[in-house]
Amino acid sequence: MKCVENEGEESIYTVKRLVDFYGLNCLSVHSAGLYVKNGNEIGKAIFYGKVSVDFAFKLSSPILVVHSFVSRKLPENLRKKFLTRIFEEFNHYARSLNVKLALENLSWKSDGFGKSVSEVEEILRIVDDGTMGVTMDFCHAEALGQTLGFLEKFKNRIFNVHVSHVNHGAFNEKTPNLEAFLTKLREYGYAGPLTIELNSRCRIEEILKTKMILQRILN
Repeated sequence: MKCVENEGEESIYTVKRLVDFYGLNCLSVHSAGLYVKNGNEIGKAIFYGKVSVDFAFKLSSPILVVHSFVSRKLPENLRKKFLTRIFEEFNHYARSLNVKLALENLSWKSDGFGKSVSEVEEILRIVDDGTMGVTMDFCHAEALGQTLGFLEKFKNRIFNVHVSHVNHGAFNEKTPNLEAFLTKLREYGYAGPLTIELNSRCRIEEILKTKMILQRILN
């Protein structure tokens, strides 16, 4: 979603043409975002959120993956105030276009609030209007040692799953933790989607290998 941050909104039309040409379904879109550090940045956060909803709508995506939009350096009182202001408008706009928001657990090195089970739970208590779900990022949860904790806490509200190895790298072989994770998802009745979210350094061959490993485990 760098195209939103760089004011390249016209790129959505190129993506739409490619999706249509290849007969693809867009199952989720990732929101642009920033982590608000003061009240002056709230308007920008709302703008990023709304443009991202527009992108999801234009690509017929039912899900928009979102981050918290607030810095982890904020004190609790300001964090709550800013979350409320941002998501009241954000949620309303997403509902108007029938796009569901799915809050993602953040990377351990992120500047945003919302890494751990308790932090994600706190955010949802403040911003959830009854329609929001969770995007479970396996790589992020693994880095914190909280994968099974996330699954147990949010098993009934997972809208999307991001899968990758350490630092969003590819899988060269199945791992016990990946197999246990996918097995648990099945036990909890999760039906997808699974989003392979690899970093830009991964080669096509690595993407295909990761896809093959996931399919073997699921089969």
